[in-house]
Amino acid sequence: MKKSERINLKEIYSNKRVKESISDNAQAALTHYLHNSTNGISGYFHDGAIDCVKEILEYTKQQDSISNKVAEEALQYLLFDFQNDIPFPSPQAPKFKFIDLFAGIGGFRIALQSLGGKCVFTSEWDEQAKITYRTNFGEVPFGDITKESTKKFIPDNFDILCAGFPCQAFSIAGKRGGFDDIRGTLFFDVAEIIRRKRPKGIFLENVKGLINHDKGKTLRTILKVLREDLGYYVPEPKVLNARDFGVPQNRERIFIVGFRSDLNIDSFEYPKSFERKATFSEVKEGNPVSVKYYLSNTYLNTLINHKKRHESKGNGFGYEIIEDNGTANAVVCGGMGRERNLVYDHRIVDFTPVTHIKGDVNRQGIRKMTPREWARLQGFPDDFVIPVADASAYKQFGNSVAVPAIKATANELIKKIIKC
Repeated sequence: MKKSERINLKEIYSNKRVKESISDNAQAALTHYLHNSTNGISGYFHDGAIDCVKEILEYTKQQDSISNKVAEEALQYLLFDFQNDIPFPSPQAPKFKFIDLFAGIGGFRIALQSLGGKCVFTSEWDEQAKITYRTNFGEVPFGDITKESTKKFIPDNFDILCAGFPCQAFSIAGKRGGFDDIRGTLFFDVAEIIRRKRPKGIFLENVKGLINHDKGKTLRTILKVLREDLGYYVPEPKVLNARDFGVPQNRERIFIVGFRSDLNIDSFEYPKSFERKATFSEVKEGNPVSVKYYLSNTYLNTLINHKKRHESKGNGFGYEIIEDNGTANAVVCGGMGRERNLVYDHRIVDFTPVTHIKGDVNRQGIRKMTPREWARLQGFPDDFVIPVADASAYKQFGNSVAVPAIKATANELIKKIIKC
């Protein structure tokens, strides 16, 4: 092969035009191929990887067509040159395989990799989240899981399906019952993958409100599909709070686990709460932060007045300041997610604004939490790279899962299926 036809993966991702010229699923197939070259899974991604290499070479060489032979040679050279120098590589000798659906930035993956798992497929549609995922795990997630063109890449014989599926479009749930009720929802796509692939275990996470959605009909329909239509043993779901698993965040989420019926598993206990409770001081930035995180007097007064108006109506809505010895409210994107998690930090010495704000920086030491503090509240380790702007980072961590709660639950699930 000519040297000019060799491909450097780092160069691809540092060249915006080249990267934008390659389809999403092609990039995903290539990176999944490289990360699964020694475990028998790569065959599921080979053809997609070849398509990706052809797209790259056709773009960089300005040719209309590259032969499969040339693309195959380039792919093998790329595999030879491949270095897994990423913050969170997969374990060398994995104990089990899992897939990561609606992956976000990889909260499930952090948890299950730390327990010895190998992720063999991941999907996520948000482009900014994909950047963070690729930066930390070296893989580009596949795109829209509702499309057959994405589902076709999912390999067989993985052990656990993980999905923090969004709760949307459940308005018809409970009218007829069973599989037909969840068609048109994202849960249907999860159920369809379970039906096709039959993993040993499933691990689903959703908002606490799923319990009461449509007067409970939605959850009953989901459980009916999993238990009766798909034939899984599914114990009663449980709401777990992140604050009970080592992070100072009051975040309640419903967890649903299940086991394939032929495994003859008929009992499951969700993890017990940790005895020790963490406080915000344990995740607070160790050094003074930029003045950009401090509120202006104008904005602070707006929040104060806003809260007073709601209090006069008997509402508890408004901003909140978390003490160092306190527990944060749930970090969420949208609404007042940031304003309900303000903190005191008197270490600032230069009050000169670095962004366009109305009024002066407040002198009470009131600031927003930083994205890194949100990451810590969700249990992400400090070597987790945040490659995106603050606005995207807040959204990504707000949409993610609390890693320690996921890990504790997954550990109990894995104990069951490893025996089978």
